[in-house]
Amino acid sequence: MTAPSDGTAVVARDLSKRFEATTALDRVSFTIGRGELFGFVGPDGAGKTTLFRILATVMVADTGTAEVLGRDVVSGLWTLRRRIGYMPGRFSLYPDLSVLENLRFFASVFGTSVERERAQIDAIYTQLEPFNDRRAAALSGGMKQKLALCCALVHRPEILLLDEPTTGVDAVSRREFWDLLAGLKASGMTIVVSTPYMDEANRCDRVALIQGGKLLAVDAPARIAASFGRPLFAVHTGGGAARYRTLLALREYARTKSVYPFGEALHFTDTNANESDDEIRASAVAFLTAKGLSDMRIERIDPTVEDVFIDRMGEPEGTRAA
Repeated sequence: MTAPSDGTAVVARDLSKRFEATTALDRVSFTIGRGELFGFVGPDGAGKTTLFRILATVMVADTGTAEVLGRDVVSGLWTLRRRIGYMPGRFSLYPDLSVLENLRFFASVFGTSVERERAQIDAIYTQLEPFNDRRAAALSGGMKQKLALCCALVHRPEILLLDEPTTGVDAVSRREFWDLLAGLKASGMTIVVSTPYMDEANRCDRVALIQGGKLLAVDAPARIAASFGRPLFAVHTGGGAARYRTLLALREYARTKSVYPFGEALHFTDTNANESDDEIRASAVAFLTAKGLSDMRIERIDPTVEDVFIDRMGEPEGTRAA
């Protein structure tokens, strides 16, 4: 896995990490281009935090290598730490210090000041400045995340590593945070972010789906969604009880390849993918009607990244990761 040094921000080759009997990362390889907004998408326990700690030079892999900004994360750690902005998954600032005190402390660690770096952090700091004297512990979840991002940016890093930056914050704060990331990307910064939220994948240039320490796919979100490979249908029923009965029935249906709850509908695929949509629908309706179910609507829909993730979770070793 090689790429021009001036166009590649991160190169990982066969990274593995174990914690006693648990394999956190299993031979993970990928590249991230300079200026990319790259996302690792997966549930808790998928290996995202372990991977970010390795890239941030605070943990060493058992096997494999990783380079960030052309430097090995082990031999070049002291050079890299000045060039990386790292935001851990848990709020890691000083809760008893105020907003401004936290910012001044992190700026001083890197030999700079809030005043000198005002232009770098201004888009975020203008939202924080009215709360300069408030203790970090007293901030809302969304404001804590903005303060953490501000502290990660104050020394002008070349790459941002953000581990689940929006976990536990409200929907409005999540959207505002991603708008801030879009502005940073537009300035040319490389951003690597992890998230358990599948809907955030569409805000990235490329994403890696990760589960059980393995990469299931690496590509642009639209291309991952398009790789689903068979017709997908949404089955709408009359309510919670009816939906559950329909789910149980479709699990018994001989032609069901997959069926799972998705929001207020069920997402269903048929083993006979070469039939027309009308034939697939008619067969499913006939089966469900024979089971005493009615008032259903079955429509063809476009797959999402989440559909692909659920589908590939069941694949054997030897994934389609690029």
